[in-house]
Amino acid sequence: MAGRCFASIFWGVVADRIGRKPIIAFSLFTVVIFNTLFGLSTKYWMAITTRMLLGSLNGMLAPIKAYSAEVCRPEHHALGLSIVSTGWGIGLVIGPSIGGFLAQPAKQYPNLFSDKSIFGRFPYFLPCLCISLVALVVLISCIWLPETLHMHKNLRREVEMVDDSSSIPSGEAYTNSEKSLYRNCPLMSSIIAYCVFTLHDTAYSEILALWAVSDKSYGGLSLASKDVGQILAVSGAGLLAYQLLVYRHVHKYLGSIVSSRIAAALSIPLLAAYPFMSQLSGTRFGLAIYFATILKGTLATTILTGTCILQNNAVVNIKSIQLLGFCLRNYCLWVANQVYFKRQPQNQRGAANGVSTTAMSLFKAIAPAGAGAL
Repeated sequence: MAGRCFASIFWGVVADRIGRKPIIAFSLFTVVIFNTLFGLSTKYWMAITTRMLLGSLNGMLAPIKAYSAEVCRPEHHALGLSIVSTGWGIGLVIGPSIGGFLAQPAKQYPNLFSDKSIFGRFPYFLPCLCISLVALVVLISCIWLPETLHMHKNLRREVEMVDDSSSIPSGEAYTNSEKSLYRNCPLMSSIIAYCVFTLHDTAYSEILALWAVSDKSYGGLSLASKDVGQILAVSGAGLLAYQLLVYRHVHKYLGSIVSSRIAAALSIPLLAAYPFMSQLSGTRFGLAIYFATILKGTLATTILTGTCILQNNAVVNIKSIQLLGFCLRNYCLWVANQVYFKRQPQNQRGAANGVSTTAMSLFKAIAPAGAGAL
């Protein structure tokens, strides 16, 4: 997370310059290399270094958010961004399962793996290798991934040639009409909300497992690790169904802001009810904990996906509105600018998502330690 915090803005800006596809492919390549090296680490400093490099060189999240908004029609933006969140959620469920089943294979499966083999000498290499192979398959599939960033260089030159800067009240050319991301109040406010709820959700995930395995004398649930894994798996399945089948309808009828507000308000009484579950037992306890974790996941997804949609929608060139009157005075120039301005929401979308990912990574780096200490 610290590595991502330092590098995400850079990768977002680069994605705006050279395209989404190259950054996505390069990020997958770094997963293949550094995740494999992490499994082969023999010293603590090597493990930390490979993780830091993996976070720094993996610029996937900012471009993939921009890509999901650009590859879908506007009415499907909610579905596209919710699929990104779904992918992250599935990874949080499947990833620990792969680690649990494949770590230390020489001890877990002595009939298949010898202590003298590479998997015996590097007990965590097998799960890392499996993840790297998955990333390699996805990297190869990037060959068929279409690029969504369209530069229209020739059209931009034509607009500049026809443009008479003295006719524009502001005295600015079209190409200089980008607004600073940091002065974009809708963008910054949505990023702040995104970071706060990311901190909240990460802290919740940290505390949930700790609370579940703690003894009932301390207010915990006295559950075994496999029981916690089962709860998380069921929660992940419910989350997947919600994001693929339900969320787009919620977004359609309520919108990003209203749905996020309702979800945030409902989260308060839900979380306040968690401590009382330790007083339940049997079927009532099972129904309560499964229902609560599924509902908490859907509420968090509603908030985080809604704020992601707000971030992507906030990156719009407002100068196009100011220059509309001038464009109408010349029909040919107006037609050219209509094509040009269709591209405008793209020109800072990667950087905007990079800023968001940087801030979110910082909050995610703080959340586990802060929640654990509290």
